[in-house]
Formats: sequence, C-alpha cells, structure tokens
Amino acid sequence: MDEREQQVETLFGAKSEVKTKIRKRKKKEGSAPVFKAYAQHQTMMLPPSLEELIPQAHMVRVVNKTIDGLNIAPLVATYKGGGSSSYNPLMLLKVLVYAYLSKNYASRKIAKALCEDVNYMWISGMQRPDFRTVNIFRSSRLKGVVDRVFGSMVEFCITNKYIKLENYFVDGTKMEANARKTSYVWSKNTERYKEATQKKIKELLEHIEDVNRQENAEYGESDLEELGNDSTITSEKLKEQIEKLNTIINPSKPNGNPPKESFRTSLREKQALKELETKQLPKLERYEEQERLLGGRKSYSKTDTDATFFRMKNDQLLPAYNVMIGTEDQFIVNYSIHQKASEADQFIKHFTKLTGTIGLLPEDVIGDAAYGSDENYAFLEEHGVGNYLKYNTYHREKTKKYRDNLYHKNNFRYDEITDTYRCPEGRELIFNRIGKQITDNGYQQDTRIYECIDCRGCPVASRCKKGLGNRTITVNPRLERYRAQARTNLASDHGIALRKKRGIDVESVFGDIKMNQEYKRFRLRGKEKVNVEFGLLSMAHNVKKIALTIH
Repeated sequence: MDEREQQVETLFGAKSEVKTKIRKRKKKEGSAPVFKAYAQHQTMMLPPSLEELIPQAHMVRVVNKTIDGLNIAPLVATYKGGGSSSYNPLMLLKVLVYAYLSKNYASRKIAKALCEDVNYMWISGMQRPDFRTVNIFRSSRLKGVVDRVFGSMVEFCITNKYIKLENYFVDGTKMEANARKTSYVWSKNTERYKEATQKKIKELLEHIEDVNRQENAEYGESDLEELGNDSTITSEKLKEQIEKLNTIINPSKPNGNPPKESFRTSLREKQALKELETKQLPKLERYEEQERLLGGRKSYSKTDTDATFFRMKNDQLLPAYNVMIGTEDQFIVNYSIHQKASEADQFIKHFTKLTGTIGLLPEDVIGDAAYGSDENYAFLEEHGVGNYLKYNTYHREKTKKYRDNLYHKNNFRYDEITDTYRCPEGRELIFNRIGKQITDNGYQQDTRIYECIDCRGCPVASRCKKGLGNRTITVNPRLERYRAQARTNLASDHGIALRKKRGIDVESVFGDIKMNQEYKRFRLRGKEKVNVEFGLLSMAHNVKKIALTIH
C-alpha cells in the first residue's frame, strides 16, 4: 500500500469513528420524537358532512333504508292536525329501531346519543328530541299501532324475498317483567280472605238485625236476606245495606241536630255498623278489585298488574310475560304477549294476530308438543294450514316401555260394527256415555267413554286398571284422527327436515334477543307497553337479518 492510500484510509477511518461516537452520544442523550400535525382549532374551508362519516355498509344505513320502505300511515294518523309542529314519527321510529339494535333501551341514553353519537345524529337529521319525547313516542304513540307497523315490515320482507311464508316455526318463552319479585297477589289467598270477610260481614249484620226488625214497617224484613249467603255478598249490596241501617241507627233532622231516638240502640250495634262501614267494606272492595285484576289468572304483580308470576327456568317464581313468536329463516313473522303459562290455549290468539296484521297464512306450521291439542288441530284444518304440531305423547310413543304396555288403550281392538272395544284378555268394553269439555276459548271437546262389561276374575286386573270398578277408556275420535295426521306428517322426509330446523330457526331467535341483545327483562310496565317493546325488538332483529343477508 502506497502513502496516498494510507492517508485516505486513515482519514475515512477517523471520520467513521467520529460518526460512531456522535451516534452513541445522541442515543444516550435521546432524540426528539416526531408527531403528526395537530391543530385542534384550525378552521376547515370545506367541513366534512355526516354522510361522509358513515360507512356505506354500516347498520344504521340498513335501518334507514328499511324503515323508509314501511307504511307508517297508521302511526301518522295518531297525530292531530294544527297546533305546534311535532317531530317526524318516521325519524323517531328510525331512532328507536337503531337504538334497540345498539342495545340502547333507556330513553335518557337515547337522548344522550342523539347529541354525541354520529350515527344517531345522521339518522335523526341532527334533530335532538329529549328523553321525554322519546319515551312518550314509544309508550304512547306506538301503543295502538305497533302491530300494524310491524306487519308492514313483514310485508316488506315478503316483497323483497326475505320471507316466503312457507314454514312457520312457533315457540314461546317467559320474559321477566319490570316488577318486584315480592309484589305477588295469589288468587287462592284473595279467595280465602274474601270468604273470611264475607263471613265477618254476615255476623255483624246478624248482630244488628234486631234494629232492622224494629223498623220493619218502613223497610221490611227482607233487607238482610237480599244479601244472600256469605259467598254472594258484594260491596254494592253492602253499601245499600249500610245506608239503610244508618237511617235507622244514626238518623238526623234536617237542621243537623240528632232527634230523640224512637227506639233504643246499644253502643255495640253502633260499633258494629261503624266496623262494617270503615273496615269490612273497604276490605271487600279491595278483594273484589284483586279478583278483577286477576281475570282468571292464578296471580299478578302489584307493581305491574298485567304481569303473572311464572316458574322460570332457574326455578324462581318471578313476575313475567309469556312471549310467543313465529319465525321463518330466523326472521320474526309474528309475535304476541300472553299472561298465561300454557301455550296450547294461546296458540289460536297468536295465530289470529298474524292474519290480522298481514292478512296471509303460512303453508305449514311447526311446533313442539306444547301446541298439539284438539282445538289447535281443528283450527289449522279449518284454515287449510299444514299440521306439523307435535302432541304431548309423541315422543313417549316411541319408547319401549310405551310399546310394551299391552294394557294401554291403544292396544284395545275396536269393532266399528258393534262400536265396542276388546281388551288383550278378550273382554268386551261397551259404550257407556259421552263426555263434554269446554276449553277457555269456548271449544267443545267430545269424548266417548267405554266400560268393560265385567272385570271380575281377570288375572291382570291389577296391571290393567286402578280402583275397584270395571276398566274404562276414554276416546276422542276427532283428536285421534288429528294425531294420526300429525304423526304421518312428522315422520315424512319433509317433516323430519322441518323438525330438525325448528330448534335452529325459532329458538336461536330467542337466544339472539336474550344473549346477544342482552334483553332478558322488559323495561316498561303493562301488557300494551310490553307489546310495543317487543315490537321494536322484533323490527330491530329483522333489520339485523336483512343486513346479514345483504352483506
């Protein structure tokens, strides 16, 4: 290496060493961080619009488009003409449906979101109704028309091919009411307390009966008899009786001064009348009001008198409503709110609501064993709807224990010519009488009862029957025909496919509402307002399904 090359190497080596030292010193001291420009108060020449801030595939756009396609004329008709302007019901409906989709159920939180959330601002057109306006619209405006608005959504889904109305999957669930757990009133307690009050009233009236007899010339001796026995004493009759007794025991002159008594009345008689008027009459009125609120139910809640106490899945007795829905491809086609735990006797009311909202019927109805009754089968046959409802013994019939029971009535041979049955031991059962039963809906079930001519000496009598009399069987020919039809339908390839799909179709909707939407307890009180709440939930659920179908 020559001298020139050595100088260059020494020079560059020194520079490299200097750079390394500088880099190490900077690293040790720390270099200044670099940020993007932040100018909070900078004025924009062209401010962005809300439209630009909402993604094209956002759920709020689906809500907007879907609600725009509904017929809300029944809702608009609830507004009177004249006066000051109101918020557009179309806007309020969109806000509520989107709020329920967003798991935002409180009116105050909805009002807050209208001021802070860009999605709410966009769908409301920057309008900001307060929480009172939102709550009044939900609980009052929608109360009488929500079913028709939801029916318009179902028609929208049918028109746009989301729903075909071929297979209608029905099921029910209990949803807790907005009421205290200990606010119960039981029908048995009301009945017992009312009877005790009526008995006490009768005793007090008998105590002062002598006073009434002293005035028999004016009032007659039949005053007490008009009340009848203990069970027929009513508050109205008691009021009339108290008024008459007051004119006898506590009369007064027109000037207000008490006159001289035309007969003696003891202090005990006056006390008895006072107790009737101030204590027993209010109690009787209270128990009559409880009977009115019960309306044939076994219980109700003092907090929400429309709610009934049901045994829930966690084995707790809670105030709740029985919610029934009908679905197709996980779209809610129909919903109804009921106050009784039994679903069999509520099915016709539920199904009738469908015809009232959209005026159409599905081709087939699929349900579990809770719905397979004589009345429901007859209703479907009358309306030409396919019967895929299980009955209560459908699965039991498939068990070995059921098939091996020789002494079940299904194993008794029937002779149409003689209208008799013959048991496995060869003994004859002849027609005895016709039994009639009327359901709560007024449907009459006719049964035929057959009795064995003589069971004496039968070696299997202890296994065949209970009690000392002859063996009897009860047959409902019409129900047996319906069950045979349902059995054939459910065992077909189409029926098996529908049975498999039922659990996925309708039960997953309840799962989505309760778990994904976190809605397990109603917020409003009263059956009508609860109906509004579930109507909004159903519309929100269908919008979600439309969005999933689109994307």
